[in-house]
Amino acid sequence: MNTQKTISSFQNPLIKKVLQLKEKSRERKKTGQFIIEGQRELELALKGGYSLDTILYCPEIYNGNYEFSDLSSTVIVLTRPVYEKLAHRIGTEGILAVAKTKEHSLQSLRLASDKPLVLVAEAPEKPGNIGALLRTADAANLDAVLIANPKSDIYNPNIIRSSVGCVFTCQIATDSSEAIIDFLKKNRIKICCAALTASKNYTASDFTEKTAIVMGTEATGLSEVWLENSDENLIIPMQGEIDSMNVSVSAAILIFEAKRQRGF
Repeated sequence: MNTQKTISSFQNPLIKKVLQLKEKSRERKKTGQFIIEGQRELELALKGGYSLDTILYCPEIYNGNYEFSDLSSTVIVLTRPVYEKLAHRIGTEGILAVAKTKEHSLQSLRLASDKPLVLVAEAPEKPGNIGALLRTADAANLDAVLIANPKSDIYNPNIIRSSVGCVFTCQIATDSSEAIIDFLKKNRIKICCAALTASKNYTASDFTEKTAIVMGTEATGLSEVWLENSDENLIIPMQGEIDSMNVSVSAAILIFEAKRQRGF
């Protein structure tokens, strides 16, 4: 790495900026920047076309061998106390970066497949669930993940961490439920809603055509606007005492049934 300087003070303006980006969604939105931590996540971000403004690492901790010298990023050394103040994870790898956000509008979405399979998550609240949904989307190589009425920005450090970097590998768009429904209808994508009422067994659905699998929150399920515009309501039969599962588990079951029907 081509290092330019070492930072050892918590009062350094860059350190204060990194902390703001880590902790405040408003700062991420205002600056168009966010924080990536960990070598695997950095490599996935670079592979996903993200631009790294600044790379910060602690030589006492970092033992990776990734070569960043061919990037235009500024590279800075941090002392261990400063790095540990910035680090989000316990057992961290000693490297993080300030990166530029991407646009995630429906207008910028490109569905390369002629029979796309997409996941829609309405108003997901828990970063861990969003991260798990993105991991599943990556594992299934979905065409897109659409987040309706988002409650948090996708560059929240907890989402990046729980997605193990899959936030960078998935094509993501965010908008209102109404706008996403309009997008799906214009593209003739069948809307399949996970719901408890007026539903059929998910294995009876045909997922081989253009399909959107739509998931609501664990607490309240999907809003009326989705149920009113649903082409099919799907249910996963339960054999125990409760009537629902974690949203990411339910999504995985539906997604991989669709992948099975499509021959993986």
